[in-house]
Amino acid sequence: MTTIQLLRDVEGGYRLSEKEAVGLLHARDRSLFEILAAADRVREERAGMVVSYVRNQNIHITNICKNLCGFCGFGRRAGDEGAYCDDRATVLQKTRLALERRVTEICLLSGVHPDFTAETYIELIASVREAAPGVHIHAFSPDEVMHAASQSEMSTGEVLTLMKRAGLSSLQGTAAEILVDEVRQIICPRKIDTATWIRIIREAHLMGIPTTATIMYGTCERPEDRIRHLAILREIQDDTRGFTELVPLSYVYQSTPLFRSGQAGPGATGREDLLLIAISRLFLDNFKNIQVSWGKLGVKLSQIALLSGGNDLAGTMFSDDVSGDAGASGADFLDPVLMERITGDIGRPLRQRLTDYTLL
Repeated sequence: MTTIQLLRDVEGGYRLSEKEAVGLLHARDRSLFEILAAADRVREERAGMVVSYVRNQNIHITNICKNLCGFCGFGRRAGDEGAYCDDRATVLQKTRLALERRVTEICLLSGVHPDFTAETYIELIASVREAAPGVHIHAFSPDEVMHAASQSEMSTGEVLTLMKRAGLSSLQGTAAEILVDEVRQIICPRKIDTATWIRIIREAHLMGIPTTATIMYGTCERPEDRIRHLAILREIQDDTRGFTELVPLSYVYQSTPLFRSGQAGPGATGREDLLLIAISRLFLDNFKNIQVSWGKLGVKLSQIALLSGGNDLAGTMFSDDVSGDAGASGADFLDPVLMERITGDIGRPLRQRLTDYTLL
């Protein structure tokens, strides 16, 4: 079957197999543009013309981390130069700043501090909830849920229950990276394995806690690994419908141990970035929203990604220490005025949204 015929079938409702999606990921000639155009048409049918964004604030709690993954330039050991861990007063100060900026979402980001317990995470959520009662709290990853459970001799279900009771609105679908254990052993050997990530995400969904879905690509994985990852997400979404969106995260390599040691190359190319967005749109037929991470791609490539299957420009963020410490420049804040210029230039309206994609 030709690429053109396969794309027509997908637009007609055919579900891509993993083998077919891998074949599309290898596109290097003019068929690349056919794939991007097909993904753009599917995006228009599934998500409409609006480009959405959320007015949010990242609050980084600590960069002290037990994992110290090779792809990360953010994590530190306790005692390292630049290591920090904010106390409750500092977190509340950052929360008040977020409220002054009229955010609708606060995103709590943290290294996996070796001393944090379930009580630590629950108190953090409760403190932010008390200070910002009307704001959506999007916080922590399955890896942190597992860490909290282990530290406090609880089940992950019990931790999630207490987090939700304390005010957690949604769980971050991070710590996924690539959901293939052979790859994880190279890039994040201290993180939970694939089966544990899947189990905790499913637990959250079944408890009514929505999550994002992420893929961090461009290190040492193969095209087959990227598609296997997307297939796992598609299988979970078939069962739970608990993912709000896919967030593709292109590996920022400049200041990471994985790149410096020669275990990973200099990240994905522009071709790979656009194909990952497009094929995610074509393959994930049960996802409405595909986010474009402007902090990873840069503003100009992000605009083209919106013509390649993406429908969301993520958030204002106001800070992104994780991307910045890995080597990304200009990843801390994107003014909605500039967002509007980007979307207006391609004939698409920009609308602010809430975390659940309700348009304002």
